[in-house]
Amino acid sequence: MSDTTQDGAIITTAPPSADEGLSRAELAAKYGLSVSGARPGVIAYISQLWGRRHFILAFSQAKLTAQYSQAKLGQLWQVVTPLLNAAVYYFIFGLILDSGRGMSKEVFIPFLVTGVFVFTFTQSSVMAGVRAISGNLGLVRALHFPRASLPISLALQQLQQLLFSMVVLVVIAVSFGSYPSLSWLLILPALAFQFVFNTGLALIMARLGSKTPDLAQLMPFIMRTWMYASGVMFSIPVMLKDHPGWITDVLQLNPAAVYMDLIRFALIDGYGANNLPSHVWALALGWALLVGVFGFLYFWKAEERYGRG
Repeated sequence: MSDTTQDGAIITTAPPSADEGLSRAELAAKYGLSVSGARPGVIAYISQLWGRRHFILAFSQAKLTAQYSQAKLGQLWQVVTPLLNAAVYYFIFGLILDSGRGMSKEVFIPFLVTGVFVFTFTQSSVMAGVRAISGNLGLVRALHFPRASLPISLALQQLQQLLFSMVVLVVIAVSFGSYPSLSWLLILPALAFQFVFNTGLALIMARLGSKTPDLAQLMPFIMRTWMYASGVMFSIPVMLKDHPGWITDVLQLNPAAVYMDLIRFALIDGYGANNLPSHVWALALGWALLVGVFGFLYFWKAEERYGRG
């Protein structure tokens, strides 16, 4: 279009745009644009995570290798640390407080070491989850990838660390008279359920820790309380036999106790089914599904907010 002014000058004007008057949302819809970093749907998000599976595995292995890279004993600390903890607990709770009453030494020592190793798996997954986002902000802000990759890979790192420790645990069990049997195969589903449970916890703590860094300072106290309430150093039914039965039931139903007792039952001769709560496998599966699914959805809901502000 053109127009002529009074002095004869010609002014050319553009025709009105077909997009004129459209809002930003309408423009985005018209041209198929989407918000950068917007949260995808659940199925698409799972697909993205599967596409990053090699990154998740490589990141967990790199973290595992780097964890003790400055120590002279290197990766041996993966086993030495929980063993030292077990030795301290045995001295305090086994010898001084006699928390192993009702169990022979051949049962109590594998019982204690198993409890320490298995609970450490959950404890380390939670503590790693708290820092999964806040401790990797540079990576989160620089690259586009599903943020759940970080807590999942850190939980996987703790599983790999536990598997190293299981070699020592097997040696200890055999040394105290618990020899390989078909029941040892039950360790595999028990660890699988615990890994799903731990991953869900890591996802929950990753979202909470991304906005509340001080949570990392509080969690050791919470985890220590949870450890003492889960029967790591003592048999819950034996220690609480003079207390109301509901207290024993509540403590035995807590997920940390469930997973420890399943692995103890599978590994240790003399630790029979009478030490387990009713429907223990249903409990293990239920805790894994409840926390695993809830943790995943809870983390996914805030996907677009990680690393911002």
